Amino acid sequence: MSNVSERPYAMSAEVEHQCVVRKGCDHGPAPLPEEGKWIQAKQITDISAYTHGVGWCAPQQGACKLSLNVKNGVIEEALVETIGCSGMTHSAAMAAEILPGKTILEALNTDLVCDAINTAMRELFLQIVYGRSQSAFSEGGLVIGAGMEDLGKGARSMVGTMYGTKEKGVRYLEMTEGYCTRMALDENNEVIGYEFVSLGKMTDFIKKGMEPNEAYKKATGHYGRFNPEDGAVKYIDPRKD
Repeated sequence: MSNVSERPYAMSAEVEHQCVVRKGCDHGPAPLPEEGKWIQAKQITDISAYTHGVGWCAPQQGACKLSLNVKNGVIEEALVETIGCSGMTHSAAMAAEILPGKTILEALNTDLVCDAINTAMRELFLQIVYGRSQSAFSEGGLVIGAGMEDLGKGARSMVGTMYGTKEKGVRYLEMTEGYCTRMALDENNEVIGYEFVSLGKMTDFIKKGMEPNEAYKKATGHYGRFNPEDGAVKYIDPRKD
């Protein structure tokens, strides 16, 4: 029997007097895929991964998409995208400053200001430690900067905003391509295309010295059967008409 004084924890009298039954084979942690190799994670520092996750706040009125790039257990890159709550955007600003440099265990136990961001961190932690990551089978993982690459050239989140009523039908407000300015309808008043302005591109044009009206026109595009020769007979402003 081991010496009680050498044991760093207390043991009840009942267990203290039990005999030892030795463990047979050693069942270690299950191998998980990580950046092109299989590992048995035993410490937080064993974990490297790039992945995304979504969280929501308690009243479920807003959501956060969190992307983390973890190397040797430490968060090297964080992308925080939010929608549905104005205060959440300011919380995201603080979370993006808080997260880099923390281990994923520290981050899991840190107040990231907003329910949705905290929930997203919890979901990501589970994905990462279980080997369910975007970089699971990418040799060497993804470089720091992968989060910015996900945003694309304009470095803007992909957002879709649609609205509809039973009486008046659908309105396209925002697509991945940008801010929807007009919807094209056919002779049956059915949607067949839309026009959009890429706000990121327009802003970049203006920053380079282009006149706003010219930048607006250059950043405008359309999708679907938008032109009259394609069947469009009516155009509506989705925010007014």
